[in-house]
Amino acid sequence: MRILQENHKGFSTILALALIPLSGFATDIYLPSLPAMANDLNVSPAAVQLSLVLFMFSVGISQFFIGSILDSFGRYKISLASLAIFSVTSFVIALVPNIYVIYAMRIIQGITIALIVVGKRAYFVDLFSGEKLKGYISLFSIIWACAPIMAPFLGGYLQNSFGWRSNFYFLGGLSLAFLILELIYSGESLKHYQPFKLKTIAQTYTGMLKTADFTLGLVIIGICFGIVIVYSLSSPFIIERVLGHSAITTGYSSLLSGFSLMTGGIIAKSMIKRSLVQKVGTAFGIQIILVLLMISTASLTSNLYTLVGFIIGIHIAGGFIFNIIYGYCLTRFTKNAGVASGLTGGVMYMISSVFSYVFANLFEVKSQFLLGVADLSLLVIVSVLFLIFIRYRLKDIVVKPILE
Repeated sequence: MRILQENHKGFSTILALALIPLSGFATDIYLPSLPAMANDLNVSPAAVQLSLVLFMFSVGISQFFIGSILDSFGRYKISLASLAIFSVTSFVIALVPNIYVIYAMRIIQGITIALIVVGKRAYFVDLFSGEKLKGYISLFSIIWACAPIMAPFLGGYLQNSFGWRSNFYFLGGLSLAFLILELIYSGESLKHYQPFKLKTIAQTYTGMLKTADFTLGLVIIGICFGIVIVYSLSSPFIIERVLGHSAITTGYSSLLSGFSLMTGGIIAKSMIKRSLVQKVGTAFGIQIILVLLMISTASLTSNLYTLVGFIIGIHIAGGFIFNIIYGYCLTRFTKNAGVASGLTGGVMYMISSVFSYVFANLFEVKSQFLLGVADLSLLVIVSVLFLIFIRYRLKDIVVKPILE
């Protein structure tokens, strides 16, 4: 077992931060290519959207099991194997353009991404504590938001210049480069291995999921992220097919969406010491007002600028909420960091994938008005859940020392 060397700790930490957005890159880089993929593969828009949903669901459900595996067997070797498999499957998608092959490869990629990202989140809990750990955790959603900023922007240009397959060639090359750097500079960060006992693991999972504020927090961040994914799924078809713009324009719109998420996270980090209930409640109120304005003005003026303008505001508020509740969930059970990290990411991805795909297709989102209706429906659900979260937060916090 190769232990992380002290002189490599700094660069290894940078690598860990850089790998956290890999799931977002794997999700977002080919968003501008969805219409082109549908045409090239002779399938419906819903069929190519499903490749994204299967990936996200795979990431989510994998994390239910991955946390305990990482806590028992370590992070390093599993991360290396996962990067290698992710690279190979990316090249397979590019070389074998068949929708069912793509589905299978995306499911495998979801598992490997879960192993990588959960391990890297737990890496920080392994090595840091106190205010330094809180500082890194508050950076997670900000850094993670880099992917929605950069990936579709880059993907739009790749699509325009080389076609949709170039996105997957890029993912394969990027993960291969990370694999080489990990081999040189990284190592095992886990110091205290947990015995792999199924009964004990099941009790830990059950205890965490029975903690109402933790579970409600997971559902809240899942639906918040689902609102973003509804836009990601529908915007390429609205912008390219309905409004008549190019894939590059879709990339720019997704860049602004991702930048908005990051901005919300940065604002949340600057307000880290303020009351959670007050600041999150205010952000939900702002989101609802903006969505109502988006719906009410759609019949008067609906174009690229109004669409993106409202989305910027909605996603800033969403990134703010996500950063706060995400950090709350990650730090709820510090002695089972791998399991908590796995559950947090897993439930979030599962809920966001299901809600986004269902609501995007339930409302057949093809306009600003229908996007607003879908978002409003999700906001009503998540606002009710937040009110319940407030009720249970103080009540259930006493369970934390028992579980830890």
